Amino acid sequence: MAQHRRTPNEHTAWCARDHRCNLGEHRSTEMIADLPGAGRAVITRVRAADGREHAEIRARIPLHSTETGARWQLEALLSGLGRLLSALAVRPGVADDTARPALGRRVA
Repeated sequence: MAQHRRTPNEHTAWCARDHRCNLGEHRSTEMIADLPGAGRAVITRVRAADGREHAEIRARIPLHSTETGARWQLEALLSGLGRLLSALAVRPGVADDTARPALGRRVA
C-alpha cells in the first residue's frame, strides 16, 4: 500500500499543532534526554515548508574547566557527531523504513 505523503500545510499525527508550527513548518513537541552530570539533548521532529522531514537537535554539554580539557571535549563531540550523522544518513534509493533495522524505541 502506498504511503500518503501530506502536503507541507497539513498537520501530521506528531505535529504539536501550536505556536511551534510557523513559517510553513510543522514541529513536534520536544523530546528531552536529560543525563544528570553529562548534559541534555532536545530533539524536535520537523517537516519543512518543502515537505522534507528532519530531526533538529540541540544539546547542552558541560565543558571541562581547563581550556585543554574543553578543546578535547569539543573535538570528541565533533568526531562523534560526524559518525552519528554518517550512520543515520538516508542513503539514495532507501525509500522506506523496511531497509533499516529498528533502533529501539520508535519516535513518532
